[in-house]
Amino acid sequence: MGDFQNFEQDFYQSGYYMDSQQEDVYGYDPAYVNPDYHEVDNSARLADEYTTTASYTGQVYQPVAPPEQTEYIDSYEEEPPLLEELGINFDHIWQKTLTVLNPLKPADGSIMNETDLTGPVLFCIALGATLLMAGKAHFGYVYGISALGCVGMYMLLNLMSSYSISCGCVASVLGYCLLPMVGLSAFAVLYSLQGLLGTLLALFVIGWCSLSASKIFSSTLDMSGQQLLVAYPCALLYGVFALLTVF
Repeated sequence: MGDFQNFEQDFYQSGYYMDSQQEDVYGYDPAYVNPDYHEVDNSARLADEYTTTASYTGQVYQPVAPPEQTEYIDSYEEEPPLLEELGINFDHIWQKTLTVLNPLKPADGSIMNETDLTGPVLFCIALGATLLMAGKAHFGYVYGISALGCVGMYMLLNLMSSYSISCGCVASVLGYCLLPMVGLSAFAVLYSLQGLLGTLLALFVIGWCSLSASKIFSSTLDMSGQQLLVAYPCALLYGVFALLTVF
């Protein structure tokens, strides 16, 4: 029994002695701190700083539109109106109508030099409608004579003037100057023009239309000395419309 206790004491003493020797061999420092502990403390400090800086402010997140979408909205708002893109300007239409209704008023060449077919198409439809109300279905004649007259006047004006003019501009001027003929056709619905009064009214309207058209052409193409020469073919064209209206 005594031997066993002596062996046990020797065992523990030798083991402790060996452990201490092993620690001395490996150079163990009791003051050494595990690096894992430093990382844990550093992460805890960073977590505290994040919670203090990124604390909830109570504001709702509002998404911001992308810059491309904002530029698209701005460009869409700056687009011109649809009527302006189609070339329909009611102010110019009204000014051209007043110029035709007043043959003595000087024409604005910058406005009359535009290819505006909105008014001419409406006046041609109105002329055909008033003829139809008088019992004359002449829509084909109205459109055919208008097309032939525009082509003929286009060729004639380009030969007479030093400036070139487009066929659309010729059609626009001739169509706007058809407005007095529409009034004569509307009058024919209520009263027969086959008589002296009807003939005089037809001659007056022919002179009105031809004078307005020649005035616009002469001011646009700088043909002030050739207005009567331009008025003659215009009178022939509107005379055909007058024949359709009277007979």
